[in-house]
Amino acid sequence: MIRTVRTALRHLPKLTSIQTISFSRQATRSMSQLLKKPVKIALIQLASGSDKSQNLAHAREKVLEAASAGAKIIVLPECFNSPYGTQYFPKYADTLLPSPPTSEQSPSFHALSAMAAETKTYLVGGSIPEYSPTTKNHYNTSLTFSPSGELLATHRKVHLFDIDIPGKITFRESEVLSPGNHITMIDLPEYGKIAVAICYDVRFPELAMIAARKGCFALIYPGAFNTTTGPLHWRLQGQARAMDNQIYVALCSPARDETASYHAWGHSLVVDPMAQVLVEAAEKEEIVYAELNGERIEETRKGIPIQTQRRFDIYKDVSEDFKNGDEE
Repeated sequence: MIRTVRTALRHLPKLTSIQTISFSRQATRSMSQLLKKPVKIALIQLASGSDKSQNLAHAREKVLEAASAGAKIIVLPECFNSPYGTQYFPKYADTLLPSPPTSEQSPSFHALSAMAAETKTYLVGGSIPEYSPTTKNHYNTSLTFSPSGELLATHRKVHLFDIDIPGKITFRESEVLSPGNHITMIDLPEYGKIAVAICYDVRFPELAMIAARKGCFALIYPGAFNTTTGPLHWRLQGQARAMDNQIYVALCSPARDETASYHAWGHSLVVDPMAQVLVEAAEKEEIVYAELNGERIEETRKGIPIQTQRRFDIYKDVSEDFKNGDEE
């Protein structure tokens, strides 16, 4: 009987050694520096109104202010060029394709490009309503520009904000908007990679996990939580995504306007890889700043090495078969 068991054991695959090699390779990747050098980020908690051209001009003023304070990555909030609401999306929508659009098709595109070039910064242009003449669909779209004013990436909101909290708030973006199909990761050559997503996207940890495992040092979410979900989940979601992935998370909200039909929560914030909130705005217009440092990512991952402790032998790595969907 003993001889039979020993013989059987000799023929079992050496799973432990295979797993050790796999984890060792992953450890090497996770300890490499994701953020090449420190960078200052600015979140502009912008107050926007009903005048689109005035919103763009006001955004420029604040982008210049953030750049003069030394920020090299500047973030605007969701729907910064318009009021937020399904009734406003078609009226304020820009046409972005074919790219580059004309200034008549998309004044927002050209304004953002000029802001980035003028300040020589990376500009995550919040989001704007987009209309596609090809699909006849509307999207909630974020544009990111380089310090030369070149368009680096376009992110269409993947998860649409459809909620119904009885007695509190009902909102259905899907009545007007269509979802995007891409996880957006952007290479900033001097610094490393960031991921950009929009508001409700933050509630889906799979998107963040994929971006983190593909080497992003920060997750950036222009967003507009409301005064019902904001106090419950805004900070919590930012800290959760940072804790899960041990990278930086930035959430950039519009300023709250009590006269508007939709009351944004505000409280733009930056969370570090240990899930500590580095800076947080109040509800009014404000710019908040934070220094992002690659050493903080490394020391967090060395101290709590979840990157090398995951058990992909018993559950799936969501980033393993990642493939972006098709978009026009």
